[in-house]
Amino acid sequence: MVVGVPKEIKAQENRVGITPAGVHALASAGHKVIVEKGAGLGSMITDEEYVAAGAAIGTQKECWDADMVVKVKEPLAPEYELFHEGLILFTYLHLAPEPALTKALLDKKVVGIAYETVQFDNGGLPLLAPMSEIAGRMSVQVGAQMLTKIEGGMGVLMGGTAGVQAAHVVIVGAGTVGLSAAKVAMGMGARVTIIDSNLFRLRQIDDLYGGRIQTLASNAFNIAAAVKEADLVVGSVLIPGALTPKLVTEEMVQEMKPGAAIVDVAIDQGGCIAPTAKHGATYHDKPTFMHDVKRGQVVCYSVGNMPGAVARTSTFTLTNATMPYMVNLANKGWVQACKDDKALARGINTCDGKVYFKGVAEALGYKLECTCELLK
Repeated sequence: MVVGVPKEIKAQENRVGITPAGVHALASAGHKVIVEKGAGLGSMITDEEYVAAGAAIGTQKECWDADMVVKVKEPLAPEYELFHEGLILFTYLHLAPEPALTKALLDKKVVGIAYETVQFDNGGLPLLAPMSEIAGRMSVQVGAQMLTKIEGGMGVLMGGTAGVQAAHVVIVGAGTVGLSAAKVAMGMGARVTIIDSNLFRLRQIDDLYGGRIQTLASNAFNIAAAVKEADLVVGSVLIPGALTPKLVTEEMVQEMKPGAAIVDVAIDQGGCIAPTAKHGATYHDKPTFMHDVKRGQVVCYSVGNMPGAVARTSTFTLTNATMPYMVNLANKGWVQACKDDKALARGINTCDGKVYFKGVAEALGYKLECTCELLK
């Protein structure tokens, strides 16, 4: 199989879909890997390193003409014309809030396998979790910067000082992002509250951290009360592959302190905090915007590719997770690979002009097809 690895064209996206180790694994199995010239430079990987691992260096078109394209982020409009029938596209897709991309994939009959919906029977998300962990850790780092006066915040130090109260970080969602955020916030000395609807998960957190993290059951009353008292709100709600519910409403945000900060990590799936969801994704060159509230303004951050800011760490972390799947797809073809691996089969979002993922079908009004029929 010919595997193409194009350069990411999203603004300030410095990750790349494969490392030299991934190239070596595919080349050793007899496959041809074409990496676009300069694709790895943002992650400090040179073309020479790819060549030494067994890749060829090519153009953008040569990469997209491959049997399978391995990326990081969802394709953008200039890339749609490079799709071709039967192409296996293995990347983050986040189709629920992307009607134009979904239509392009369907029109060109692309086999779209989304990292974020590859899912184990126990609900684990092996290809989303690595980037969720990074985004969660980053959310508190960027939130701490946003709380400084020079960034428009109230001028609060995350851990406070002796005799001065630490910042209060409220995290909505206790999945991989939320728990990663909580660990960093607690490590910085902040007061941490985490909110989730899964009471078993909250019990685990309470047992693990011995009450150092306050846990709250998720309901509108509790969220509103916590958000009102927060210095930093981190939105980390996820329904795999589907639009994210707006659990933090505009009315809740209106009651926030002036100079407080919001980081909506869920923006890739539409966002879970009303002002950021309405504004849409921001980019690393202008990551924040100010939002008016009753008593002043709050600082909002909704970068859609947060891990791209720590590209080298992110690229190597992601390839560690995706490599076994991409090798199986190349060795067996997508049909057999998905027959042999139910988790990978759940990653199929589009194929032969049809939608195979429930969250995408419901969000965009398509008929949902059954993967079981596709893999008979």
